[in-house]
Amino acid sequence: MRHEILIAGRGGQGILLLGHVLGLAAAKYANLYVTGTESYGAETRGGDSRADIILCDDAEELDYVKVRRADIALFMYVEQLRRYTHLVNDRAKVFVDSSFIPEDDVKAVKGTREWLVYLKPYTNIAREELGTHRVANMVALGHVVGVTNVVPAEAVVNAIKELVRPKWVELDIKAFKLGLSLK
Repeated sequence: MRHEILIAGRGGQGILLLGHVLGLAAAKYANLYVTGTESYGAETRGGDSRADIILCDDAEELDYVKVRRADIALFMYVEQLRRYTHLVNDRAKVFVDSSFIPEDDVKAVKGTREWLVYLKPYTNIAREELGTHRVANMVALGHVVGVTNVVPAEAVVNAIKELVRPKWVELDIKAFKLGLSLK
């Protein structure tokens, strides 16, 4: 088993935290081999933010730290969908925050590729259901994990408990579980 996962959005959306949580969940709590990298703009908010994660059950399959052809991709903002679409496999599972990315943009970028697209308003769901947009990243992560089973849900909950600031742990776990329930 090997997965290349691309997570991209804007600074302030919790993209890097999401990547850290998923990476720790896979490495420490699901006993997978993990490598990856992250990049972000110099701006505190609004700049480019990206996490590349590669997970597998055989260490010899970890040949590079960056995503070359993601089989799972999560886009939280339209600019990153346009910028990084070339890194997405033609048959990938693509998760899109429709709070910021119109369906027409997804169709235009997708073209003839056979992506399986999951279009959900993660940010709006977080705001409406949990009272803050700041946990949209965990709603999205829950949806990704619920659909792909890339790591066990309990592994993610454990990683959230370990990585997230104490005042946010309970809300992030709620957001993650809300995302798990999305179809």
